[in-house]
Amino acid sequence: MTPLEAGNTAAAEPVPKVLVFSTNAISDPGIDLAGSLHMHYSPEVVVVSLPCTSAVRPGWVLFALEQGFDGVFIASDGDECGYLADCSKRSARIVTEAQALLASHEIDGRRLRMSAICSVCAEPFTRQVRDFTQALAEMEA
Repeated sequence: MTPLEAGNTAAAEPVPKVLVFSTNAISDPGIDLAGSLHMHYSPEVVVVSLPCTSAVRPGWVLFALEQGFDGVFIASDGDECGYLADCSKRSARIVTEAQALLASHEIDGRRLRMSAICSVCAEPFTRQVRDFTQALAEMEA
C-alpha cells in the first residue's frame, strides 16, 4: 500500500489535500458507495455537496487553493443533471473560467480537474481521485 493509499502518516510524505465539489443526486451516491465499499483513496479528500455542478463558482476554486487545498476536483453530474438541460456546457464554461482565473493568479491549472461521476461510479471516483492526488503529489516533488 502506498502512502497515498494508507493516508498521511508520520513516516509518509505529506498527502495533497483535495476539495471535491459533488452533486446531491448524482455524484454523491457514487462517492458514498466508494466509502461503503471501503475503497481506498486519500483521507485528505473533503467533499462539498451542491445541487448542480453549474453551481460551482470559479472564485470558489481559487479560494480553496489559496486556503491550503492542493487541488479541486469537480465530480460533475454530466448529462444526468435534473435541473438544467445544458449543465454540461455550463460546467465546462465554469472550468474554463476557473482555469483563466487561476492563470491570472499564477496558479497551475492542473490543480483543477473535472470528471463526470454517476450515482454508481464508486470505482471511477476512487480511481479519478487517486490519480489526481498522485498528480498533485508529483507537482509538489
